[in-house]
Amino acid sequence: MASATADSVAKILSGLNINAGDWPLNLVNNLHLLHPDQIELAKMLVDLGQSHLFQHWPEPGVEDEQKKAFFAQVAKLNSNYPGGLASYVKNARELLADSKEGKNPYDGFTPSVPTGEVLSFGDNNFIKFEEAGVKESQNAAFVLVAGGLGERLGYNGIKVALPAETTTGTCFLQLYIESILALQGASSRLSHATSPKVIPFVIMTSDDTHARTLDLLESNSYFGMKPTQVHLLKQEKVACLEDNDARLALDPHDKYKIQTKPHGHGDVHSLLYSSGLLNVCYHYVISLWHGNSIFDDVCVCSCPCLSLQIHLRDAGLRWVLFFQDTNGLLFKAIPASLGVSALKHYHVNSLAVQRKAKEAIGGITRLTHSDGRSMVINVEYNQLDPLLRATGHPDGDANCETGYSPFPGNINQLILELGPYIEELTKTGGAIKEFVNPKYKDASKTSFKSSTRLECMMQDYPKTLPPSARVGFTVIDTWLAYAPVKNNPEDAAKVPKGNPYHSATSGEMAIYRANSRILQKAGVQVEDPVKQVFNGQEVEVWPRITWKPRWGLTFAEIKSKVSGNCSISQRSTLGLKGRSILLQNLSLDGALIINTVDGAKVKVGGSIQNKGWMVESIDYKDTSIPEELRTRGFRMKKVEGLEETYNQPGEFSLKPC
Repeated sequence: MASATADSVAKILSGLNINAGDWPLNLVNNLHLLHPDQIELAKMLVDLGQSHLFQHWPEPGVEDEQKKAFFAQVAKLNSNYPGGLASYVKNARELLADSKEGKNPYDGFTPSVPTGEVLSFGDNNFIKFEEAGVKESQNAAFVLVAGGLGERLGYNGIKVALPAETTTGTCFLQLYIESILALQGASSRLSHATSPKVIPFVIMTSDDTHARTLDLLESNSYFGMKPTQVHLLKQEKVACLEDNDARLALDPHDKYKIQTKPHGHGDVHSLLYSSGLLNVCYHYVISLWHGNSIFDDVCVCSCPCLSLQIHLRDAGLRWVLFFQDTNGLLFKAIPASLGVSALKHYHVNSLAVQRKAKEAIGGITRLTHSDGRSMVINVEYNQLDPLLRATGHPDGDANCETGYSPFPGNINQLILELGPYIEELTKTGGAIKEFVNPKYKDASKTSFKSSTRLECMMQDYPKTLPPSARVGFTVIDTWLAYAPVKNNPEDAAKVPKGNPYHSATSGEMAIYRANSRILQKAGVQVEDPVKQVFNGQEVEVWPRITWKPRWGLTFAEIKSKVSGNCSISQRSTLGLKGRSILLQNLSLDGALIINTVDGAKVKVGGSIQNKGWMVESIDYKDTSIPEELRTRGFRMKKVEGLEETYNQPGEFSLKPC
């Protein structure tokens, strides 16, 4: 029997032109257990210098199923990376060699400030771009990068399930969906469309978030969006590396499993390309015109992606908007930014905010190489200052006469024109320039503290674009556009005074601040905020003003719904949950919530005063309180308030006194 096994192994090795002495003995001894495709994978690993993966394998008959399962994972890792594991290892060795040598990725490049649009909220220019963006939104698809859990925030659920604010309890995913639906309706009304176009919504998930994201959608009836309007793409992880030779690292808890980690949100581009969704978009728009559901029809046309861009333009779909998972202000900035893309004809538009010099946020920069190459990309803040100093700017990353850095602060939200985007993905397969960030044990850089992996970032897409690409940016006021939630209470409390906390505490308070300032700009007298400390963070507490996106998407729309002398006290809470709610000579000192159905028009005025809702401090270490409240350090105590609901169409008036 042993001789027969040896003969079969010898035959296998001979068929592959392999000398048994070149293969690890433990693998050779088990070769007869494997299928031909598994043997091919084994050959690939050996050829890639990964023989160490088999050193621990016992004799045949021991843990044979685990050995076969190992190749199932290898096959998955091989198929999920462009070019397979051979390309992954090759790229890793090159990047690790550069890292060890301390090679500067910007060597030969000179930075300069790129061309873009700087907007000021509420002026005529801003209003013009907002209107253009709302009209254009029916020609857009939205892509949410939502692969992360909330553990870093002190929350065990998925981040998109966290409340954006606790006055209404609206979670981030609900806020995003309701914003897209509001854009969909407003765009159709502006274009006088007889058959409204449905905006597609794509969500990139991960192994950690996929099932929970789907459950959140299904258990909430997709928050009013058609299920066929939503498509989930799951991101896969990549293999970890244990040394500078790019040897794949085994999982410390399972010797038959390669350790894996996330590859980064740059995978969204390759997923969109490999899934065929960009092709489906053409059929999606056509099917909508014929009254069919979306994503039900598979693309069966024979035209390549490159020619498909013409069909997409004819069909009306022109833009893809990428955004990340916990910025409750983002959709206040999207209409104007999309308008900039449309009117300025940008292939790539990076949403940005003003940044202080050396602030811990990347700067959007034009880099011009000595050989003539040029690109507009995000340069991380810790790289921008030395790059400037090395290229004739002795002050480095310094503020200009405006009090801000001339390099806009990148907030990782992109608007891409679909035609050029498809053309680029056809060339690259969606692959994004990668980087590696190993943590070395010492200055010799010969070994790692822990395994590393290749990573890629969504915003690095422009790195491969030709010089002819029109790449720009749109700067929006920070208070209007950027309040990410990414730090837990303890880390946020350690942030140096004057720097943004980027916590659930500051994120919620930023929503109230933005809504208050928008109403102020519209003519409402909103009382100044008070400062309070929650979870060790001093924040401004404005009136707790919230509204559904369909009440007011643009400044012009909001301004049209406010008239007379309206005032709101600092201790007030205002919730507007309906499209046609008009504030006329309203004086609010307390809590007021208005709910309406479509077709109900309500005029709200007079003096409304009650004990209101209090912002009550809580201890984030008190485990008897829900995590989503502990992360922000306060909760709403509903002492007294007025809530009115209008369930029938018609015209109504609410004027208590």
